[in-house]
Amino acid sequence: MKRSDSISKARHAWYLYDFGNSAYASVVLLAVYSAFFKNVVVGGAEGTRLWGISVGIAAILVAVISPILGTIADFTRSKKKLLMIFTVLSVIFTALLFFVGKGDVFTGMLFFILAEIGYRAAQVFYDALLTDVSTPESIGTISGKGWAVGMLGGILALVLVLLPIHLIGNSMIPFSFLITAVFFAVSSVPTFLFVEEKHKEPKPENTKSLAATAFIQLAETFKSIKSYREFIKYMAAFLIYNDGIMMLMDFAAIIGATLFGMNQTELILFVIVIQIAGALGALYFGKLSDQKSSKYAIVLSLIMLVFSVSALFFAKNLIAFFIIGFFAGFSLSGAQASSRTMVSQLAPLERTTEFYGFLSVAGRTSTFIGPLVFGTISFRMNNYYHNNGFEAGLAEQYGLLWAIGSIVVFLLVGLAILLSVKRVSAKEPIQY
Repeated sequence: MKRSDSISKARHAWYLYDFGNSAYASVVLLAVYSAFFKNVVVGGAEGTRLWGISVGIAAILVAVISPILGTIADFTRSKKKLLMIFTVLSVIFTALLFFVGKGDVFTGMLFFILAEIGYRAAQVFYDALLTDVSTPESIGTISGKGWAVGMLGGILALVLVLLPIHLIGNSMIPFSFLITAVFFAVSSVPTFLFVEEKHKEPKPENTKSLAATAFIQLAETFKSIKSYREFIKYMAAFLIYNDGIMMLMDFAAIIGATLFGMNQTELILFVIVIQIAGALGALYFGKLSDQKSSKYAIVLSLIMLVFSVSALFFAKNLIAFFIIGFFAGFSLSGAQASSRTMVSQLAPLERTTEFYGFLSVAGRTSTFIGPLVFGTISFRMNNYYHNNGFEAGLAEQYGLLWAIGSIVVFLLVGLAILLSVKRVSAKEPIQY
């Protein structure tokens, strides 16, 4: 087989993992389980609060292990092995969500947290494989195509779960988690078979333990952190604006159900619209990253996202919500795809997984802080309005609007910090 054919096969195999894990994001996080947990398993504003706590617990645990495992992966070429371990974890506990029903609060939180840990931790190693399937000149486009293929996978998964729910009823919701688990597992297999790890950091001499190696390398990175000043600034910006992105993703279904009374079918259709827009956005901003710079693409996408989220305060009907969702999906996917690209352009080639691990700390911290802030604000403001004589449904809606305002704040602050980061691209790589 020609080398070009082998590279092409590896790229397409890498795309397919995004195709599969987007099924989890679309069904569990966005359209089905989040709303099911809030409305059925728990109920009311308390469901919103506990959902935020569940997402946060998973995020903290991933933040702790990601840098260590990332460093080990760089030394041992074990990115695929660790990717497989965490993928299996996510698949198993996604399938077990089938058994969660009304009142199963602890079980519903536990199974989701374990599925989420698998999903988020696997993402670190999957993202790190980007440098193994691309060139510096094509990395933005490849990342964007991967995200676009992922959006298509999310759409297909949602269609597969929509049909039985729409035709038979909400009794089919538990089966959607089984479908998602199988979809995720099957789509992941080509990545494990055809993607080859290329980049490897020499293991320090006189070190036998991998754990010791990891801590030694992490200590060296922290000692030389001043040398990576631009990456540190970017990580700070990412931590904050990713808060806003995670809040929007984790609570999209809850926002739709609470503000507009959307049923399960409407929520799934809404997420399909977001996914279609996301595929277009990922392709557009991926090319923009290569043509202009990753920073330019992220800045533009965040500005669009701020306007989209702000428009929620003026939306009066479901049509307006769908239009907002389209533009939010377009810009949100662009920001995420370009953020992945920018890490690879700021990191030394031989230490990409380690740097993705550090970014994961920022990302998982934001995954914790953002949903916790959103859930807390929504819950407390709901109580405030309820105690001041507002009807229960209206109090919950007003509380949610305050929480949506916090999304805008996080996006704007992250954008402000990002503007201070040096412009990087394939033509102008970072120099340490």
